[in-house]
Amino acid sequence: MPNITGPQSLPSFAWKEGGIGAVLGIVSYRVFPVQMGGQKCVDGLYRHLAKKVRVTLAAAKENEVPADNSYEVLPFLFNHWRGILNIIYLYKLKKLIKEKHIDLLVIENSYFGWLGLLLRRITKKPVVIHSHNIEAHRFRDLQRSWWRIYEWYEKWVHRHVDHSFFITQEDSDWAILHWQLHVEKCSVLTYGTDILLPAIQKEKKEYRESLLKEYNLDAGTRLFFFNGTLDYLPNTDALRIIISELIPLLVTAGFQFRIFVSGRGLHKQWKQVFKNYPVIIYTGFIKDIDVLCKGTDCFINPVTLGSGIRTKLVEALALNQDAISTKTGAKGIPGKITGNKLVLVDDYDWNSFAAAMMKTDPAALGDTPGIFYTEFNWDNIIQKALLSLQSHA
Repeated sequence: MPNITGPQSLPSFAWKEGGIGAVLGIVSYRVFPVQMGGQKCVDGLYRHLAKKVRVTLAAAKENEVPADNSYEVLPFLFNHWRGILNIIYLYKLKKLIKEKHIDLLVIENSYFGWLGLLLRRITKKPVVIHSHNIEAHRFRDLQRSWWRIYEWYEKWVHRHVDHSFFITQEDSDWAILHWQLHVEKCSVLTYGTDILLPAIQKEKKEYRESLLKEYNLDAGTRLFFFNGTLDYLPNTDALRIIISELIPLLVTAGFQFRIFVSGRGLHKQWKQVFKNYPVIIYTGFIKDIDVLCKGTDCFINPVTLGSGIRTKLVEALALNQDAISTKTGAKGIPGKITGNKLVLVDDYDWNSFAAAMMKTDPAALGDTPGIFYTEFNWDNIIQKALLSLQSHA
């Protein structure tokens, strides 16, 4: 990589009086239509940021932006697999930064960090990376042979940008320790929710009764829910655990249950496997998962791979659903703000996980605590991020 700036250099820029007025976000992949957790994270960030500052998002060409979108999206970039071709758009981006009076560049994930640094050299505008996970670790889990090369690049780009936002404190701490980042150049910008209050128990009961009736299930059947992008390795591994570890333990114990599974990307081989397990109800992709989150008794998250935050777990808790998760699967969600709603189990201790499933009693755990909604409210998250940038600068 070219030596665009000295390693570990602290921010040399100064915010204009009054703070940040306009932000240019750069995203190297498909966000619209918004369906998956990562897409929701990007859209939620800029939708709420647009309440505070002027926002423009330069995005990959394959985005299909809705006409009523609340902030400006310009889909003209090559995606990250052909990212180097965006060299031809340097002048266009420079012109955009000047015309929009941009004060800050935000790069979603590390893929286009190099592009942000080139733009900083040309425009003198500060650059921030909003990291959704330690990307090299995701590639490692996907068994990409070149993941160490990407880790070298990821470390390099985080050491040279003006600030790094990580999606969990765990990711931030890891990067500070292993990549020797300055603590004052790192902070947490997590995934948020627009939900402000827990769903009322009466409403949840009505949704539950509706599911029991629709699937002809006995009232004593315990209903569990697993949701995610089902062609993503941490989630497919969780499906393997559900099939090979949890279901046998529950069936052997004579427990009466069903597990609802929803999400996009499920391979046809998994669909064949599900046919052998009548306790699994596969719904396919559901745009609005509120019915299943509110109607089932408990969200299960037996995930042991990957970094970042499990957006589906945040959504489940926000919808006032009880949840059981491995400790790895609950990174980024402090136990002190979830009360009794989230039960944590050691990774790979499937006997304890199954035992926790059999102990679920929705009537006994109450509602998701108010502090959870304060911590994961998008507007509060954005406010903290802006204050963090200005105070560290």
